Amino acid sequence: MPDVIEPAAETVERREGPYGEVVLRRRGGHFEIIANGCFLMDTSDGRSERLLIRAALDALTGGATTDGAPADPVSADPAPADPVSADPAPAGGLSVLIGGLGVGFSLAEAAAEPRWGRITVVERERAVVDWHRGGHLAPFSAGALDDPRVTVVERDLLDHLRGAHGAHDALCLDIDNGPDWTVTESNDSLYSPGGLAGCLRALTPGGVLAVWSARPSTRFEDALRAAGFAEVQTIPVPVARGVPDAVHLARRPSGPT
Repeated sequence: MPDVIEPAAETVERREGPYGEVVLRRRGGHFEIIANGCFLMDTSDGRSERLLIRAALDALTGGATTDGAPADPVSADPAPADPVSADPAPAGGLSVLIGGLGVGFSLAEAAAEPRWGRITVVERERAVVDWHRGGHLAPFSAGALDDPRVTVVERDLLDHLRGAHGAHDALCLDIDNGPDWTVTESNDSLYSPGGLAGCLRALTPGGVLAVWSARPSTRFEDALRAAGFAEVQTIPVPVARGVPDAVHLARRPSGPT
């Protein structure tokens, strides 16, 4: 069988921002986001980005972790005898922070779920926000930016988390290709002991952290446990070629940390 020849990439827009260059490209019928020469994501397959949101919600509400079948985690810590995940959602709805707007799959998934009462999107690149506000990526976020539950914060995620103590039931983070492959050196600190401590503080007791990664990372699992998270697990998402994508999940214990 002959090799499939991918269409050439066409640059749609290129911008220089405070964190470097960000580029929107079109390849055939899909769009790609490139940051500082590093491929971030495209619109060809949003399964893992949607799972990032669903897995966090399921962990909070006691639902199944994946679509239609139990999770097949790479590794998982046992849940406590009386899991927080069995508690009902509060009357005002659950609060989720989405770190990284990207191509909009995660935001669209969150906005389609009424149990999220408050959805905060933290995106540091103005260009990405503009591409969703009536730009080429608007169809992929499916009008979610107009949802009254959605607030977009144009700020670096780490800076935002410093002032978000106990503010969210879930943090769903997708700002890199994973904890082992960051887009900028400054992002490394998110996965450091100090950065993970900040994530822990930003969650409500029993809250859930979900982190997207281009590959499973046992080193990151160990870092989550060392930072005080419980119920650490990794959900693999098979891809057409290479190692699977992954969603790392962890919970802030319900007691004092």
